[in-house]
Amino acid sequence: MMGAGKTTIGRHLARRLKKRFVDCDHEVEARTGVRIPVIFEIEGEQGFRRREAQVLQELTAGHGMILATGGGVVLNPENRARLAQTGLVIYLCVPPGELFARTRRDRNRPLLQVADPQAKLAELYAQRDPLYREIADIVIEGGGKTPLGMALLLEEEIGHRCGHST
Repeated sequence: MMGAGKTTIGRHLARRLKKRFVDCDHEVEARTGVRIPVIFEIEGEQGFRRREAQVLQELTAGHGMILATGGGVVLNPENRARLAQTGLVIYLCVPPGELFARTRRDRNRPLLQVADPQAKLAELYAQRDPLYREIADIVIEGGGKTPLGMALLLEEEIGHRCGHST
């Protein structure tokens, strides 16, 4: 979900595991030369989702990286299948109230530029949470830990899943 800390935690985890870190949203911006709100303004959400799916397909063809996806990537069944087939999927689950506290002043989130962003976050959570849970190998209930603390927890969980301690 947007505001869950995917980028910050992903960077910490990549450093700890000595892997390359890639943020799918940043990659879309780098390739288009504009910020995501501009893509939404010009092409709408559907145009952005097409670009996101294309970048995701290219990025998941690689190996040995920690990839942070955009919050809505799971809306596309092909994206979900691609993620499930190509790597270990981690879902950072953060309740809508906390997501609102983290994102309420962030103008770089086009879906939240509405009259009631808190209600919109609750709606997005209700829509996306089951989709994340459908493909997640690891579900971490977020909140209450620092990003580094979350990365340490994930490092330990990944170590257990890979059959060795980290």
